[in-house]
Amino acid sequence: MASAVREILFATDFSERSDRALRRAVLIARATGANMTLLHVVDDDRPRRIIDRERELADELLREQVHTLATVDGIASKAEVLLGSRTVGLAKASEDPAYDLLILGQHRRQPIRDAFVGTTVERTIRQVRIPVLVVSGPPVSAYRRVVVATDLSENSRGAADKFARLGVCIGAHTTLLHVFLAPALRLTMRHTTSEDARKDILYVERKNALGALSDFARSLNLNRPQLVVRHDDTTTANEILAAAIESDADLIVVGTHSKNSIERFLLGSVAQKVLSESHTDVLVVPQ
Repeated sequence: MASAVREILFATDFSERSDRALRRAVLIARATGANMTLLHVVDDDRPRRIIDRERELADELLREQVHTLATVDGIASKAEVLLGSRTVGLAKASEDPAYDLLILGQHRRQPIRDAFVGTTVERTIRQVRIPVLVVSGPPVSAYRRVVVATDLSENSRGAADKFARLGVCIGAHTTLLHVFLAPALRLTMRHTTSEDARKDILYVERKNALGALSDFARSLNLNRPQLVVRHDDTTTANEILAAAIESDADLIVVGTHSKNSIERFLLGSVAQKVLSESHTDVLVVPQ
């Protein structure tokens, strides 16, 4: 399958986190032959002299990075500086239909602020139309082991297919993961149901979930994925993270759903929870 990644939008704040993300972007660009645009967003809610100075410095730093990418890595790239809030700036830039993938580093966590408004990364993902790769760890090679989470919905089918078309994990071992519910266990009364009976119920539910996942996998373009089902014994996000740890994955792929802002605020989403707790790179594929 030919790679669909032709243009990568890479967002940087010139931090160490962004430097790690840039190395991952370089690995992907080399593997796919994609070009890159290096983007920095200057906060314009400050005095003009500060804005102008930061923009000047950003232009200089980006030009240096573009030169290095061309001479050292052999990657064609260009630089762009936008004014505005980082979230709005990234969303605006990603509207260009030329871009296939947005890459950025994990945001520095601010627990109190994040609890109310979410991280810059999470707020950006809510608004962009293209897949977003959030880089957490220092990259040393191409992705080797990938966990693709699915709830067997049409949204997640589209997310898995879009991930496959991106071509960013050619040759990697892929685990297709489904976290299933066991309603019968919740309906049984713990003090009147034997442990053996509960195990029997879970066995049947697991078997049914694996069968459904197997049927689902046949319709995907993933290359011979390993099928794994896990019972939603804690939360879906926790089970995804646990599966990633157990399989030594270096990338987690999750899709998003079209929840409205109130639902997101009250309930959050699996993608957001995985992002907030993962120490592994996460690729979020919008609906």
